[in-house]
Amino acid sequence: MAKVTVDASACVGCGLCEQSCPEVFELQGDGIAHVKTQVCGIHNLKEIAEQCPVNAIKIS
Repeated sequence: MAKVTVDASACVGCGLCEQSCPEVFELQGDGIAHVKTQVCGIHNLKEIAEQCPVNAIKIS
């Protein structure tokens, strides 16, 4: 299983990841995205990571 992480120091809180996959990503009160769960059966997490404008999402 792939591990999803968000680099908090790089995240600018644009919300694109949360809009694309709210099952996995959530913007919290600190203004950055957080990972809620590692699995999404609906969306391609690698594609979402590639869409991040600051490359803060890593799939390993």
